Amino acid sequence: MPPTVPSRSWTLLLAAAGGLATDTAFPGKSWWPMAYVGIALLLLALRRDSVPWGWFVGWVWGLGFFLPHLWWANHAVGEPIGWVALSLAEAAVVGCFGAAAVLVRRAPSIRGRPWAQVLAVAVLWVAAEQLRARWPFEGFPWGLLAFSQTEAPLLRLASVGSTVAVSGVVVVIGAALAHAVTRLRRLQVGGASAMVLVAAACTFGPWLIPLDTQPESGSLRVGAVQGGVPEAGADATYQARDVTANHAAGTEALLEEVAPGELDLVLWPESSADIDPRTDPDVAQIVDQAARAVEAPILLGTQRYLQDPEDPEQRVRYNELILWQAGSGAAEDLVYAKQHPVPFGEYMPHRDFFRTFTEAVDLITVDMVAGDEMGLLKVPVERMDRAVPISVGICFEVAYDQLIRESVVAGGELIVIPTNNASFGMTQESTQQLAMSRFRAVEHGRAVAQVSTVGVSGIITPNGVYTDTTELWTAEQMVETMPLRTSLTLADRLGQWPALVTGALAALGVLAGVVGSLRRAGPGGGGARTGGSSGGKRSGGSRRGPSGKPSRGSSSRGAGSRGKAAGRGSRGGGSRPKASSPAPRTKTSGSRGRRR
Repeated sequence: MPPTVPSRSWTLLLAAAGGLATDTAFPGKSWWPMAYVGIALLLLALRRDSVPWGWFVGWVWGLGFFLPHLWWANHAVGEPIGWVALSLAEAAVVGCFGAAAVLVRRAPSIRGRPWAQVLAVAVLWVAAEQLRARWPFEGFPWGLLAFSQTEAPLLRLASVGSTVAVSGVVVVIGAALAHAVTRLRRLQVGGASAMVLVAAACTFGPWLIPLDTQPESGSLRVGAVQGGVPEAGADATYQARDVTANHAAGTEALLEEVAPGELDLVLWPESSADIDPRTDPDVAQIVDQAARAVEAPILLGTQRYLQDPEDPEQRVRYNELILWQAGSGAAEDLVYAKQHPVPFGEYMPHRDFFRTFTEAVDLITVDMVAGDEMGLLKVPVERMDRAVPISVGICFEVAYDQLIRESVVAGGELIVIPTNNASFGMTQESTQQLAMSRFRAVEHGRAVAQVSTVGVSGIITPNGVYTDTTELWTAEQMVETMPLRTSLTLADRLGQWPALVTGALAALGVLAGVVGSLRRAGPGGGGARTGGSSGGKRSGGSRRGPSGKPSRGSSSRGAGSRGKAAGRGSRGGGSRPKASSPAPRTKTSGSRGRRR
């Protein structure tokens, strides 16, 4: 077994193993308990009392997690620089968590209190996740711990507190397991058992949260078309006409399951008509024939190009979702433009600067710009004699909490996520994204349809059950009756407050850690060192050597103990003061200290 305060090499081994273990909790393995194991290993690795080393340990854990988790980025770009740079940047945020975790446990209110440490690391982790979900370049929330729990009982907690609650409880479970391990090493069976019981309660307790799936405002009969592309990879975009034709053929194939006019709406994915049918007569004819065949409107993804208003010599584009109605074409008032284009994937920030590192920046020839309208489309449904508000988010937008939430709160009764995964080959990107759609279904209590050009696509009930899914790189269709719902979950009502409160608590914790560090370093502070977030209580003034054992010359009471030593005099030449009754020597927790 490693020492109580592990060596540097041991901490790096624990951190790397923890990151790799956590990745297996996500699709495509979905071994969800491994998220708890991975966090426990990280916290065991953070027991050394060094803020810089804590950052490095967190960064190593982040590399172990993000390098395999984001492997699809390498496939999309075609060279490793984008994948490696993204992984390094995301891992740096985990490094900030590691540094903060070491610092915060120095706070007087946290030091030596295991339960406070469990809650503190959960708050810090969630704050770090929320930071990278928002910054830089409007954030990248891929790989939040919450998205690893879509097969677990914890998924139900999404309806209470969104990703904040689920990720936070994952860390609580991992921290409790880490404390249980360190207590068992000290043969503290009672304390270890209490931690394991808390971990078990947090793991399985969410099963008690009720989830309603019944329609509240009717239901929608939907057909979803995964038409396929001629070949894998980014070059498929040059065959846009064939892609549109494939989806038109898939739409007509729906008639093998339903009669014309039986469907209320047909869903096509992002980029299913990259050549805009609003401006290209040939593409418009293909789309219109498909809509006439099924006698239903088609919600489809396209691109709109225009001159850059800031630089007339350059073009920009919008990634849009439009409603096409047979005979009348695109409805002008039913258009959604993607609000969160992907930096380095759909537009290139600071192009001239990044070109000095790689010419791959010029693979993006026309930058995508962000839309400024909410993702809510009110689709007229003839059978229901009303417009049905549908919440939409294009591709990666499903990962952003606030974007989907605002449209649901504004009245969305159903969620649709059109996506194009052709650039990612056979990697796990598509299944990771479908897990996020599943999470959103439970979070908002809405049925969700994710429809992809090449898979995977799926239709999900409001309690997170798949009613139909497709495979990667196939041409398939799905037909389902989806419930329409209007009630709001607690997560919807709370909105951004859990994230804001968590961020404020994390900032206060870091501030308290700084104060604790200054007090310890100042006169009379005693130079206290703690054994880490997974250790038990230690006397505040004890110093420990590299092996983790108490240093023989250390003091358990700081300046007070030094005062007693001064009272006994020194052997170096000063006169020995007389004392009528010398103070007896007593054993202290700092000199021979028993560990508690």
